[in-house]
Amino acid sequence: MSGIAKRSVSIRGHRTSISLEKPFLEELEAIARRRGIPLAALIAEVDANRAEENNLSSKLRLCVLRDLKTRLSAAS
Repeated sequence: MSGIAKRSVSIRGHRTSISLEKPFLEELEAIARRRGIPLAALIAEVDANRAEENNLSSKLRLCVLRDLKTRLSAAS
């Protein structure tokens, strides 16, 4: 079982924290590396595209899923 990783980040000038399972955090870091952007920039991008009532950590998990599906589709 994977533990929860907590990370503090600055988004548009304010600090927030996220709690994600380690594999999700590792995949977010990999997505940011592939795109050549800092992890905080990727998180800010996801945050900017979510409705305020939606949980940021959940949206980050969906970002990982969407990226995986896109890469799997491209490989087919």
